[in-house]
Amino acid sequence: MWWRFLKAIKDREHRVAPTTWVVAIAAVVYTFAPIDLIPELVLGPLGFADDIGVWAIFAALFAREQRRWQVGLGSE
Repeated sequence: MWWRFLKAIKDREHRVAPTTWVVAIAAVVYTFAPIDLIPELVLGPLGFADDIGVWAIFAALFAREQRRWQVGLGSE
């Protein structure tokens, strides 16, 4: 059902909160930026913990947006 949610965003049927957009962009930039809070080269696999944390925050906000969209479908 998430594909219908993404289509609703694309078709502008659902307005995503600005916070979610900011976190999504920040997650992508932080993942590919050369600056890292916990560098993978020094700590190995443990260095991915901060990257996973940023993506977990985005996943939680994405799920919140999807719930808001589903509630909106029920009220129509």
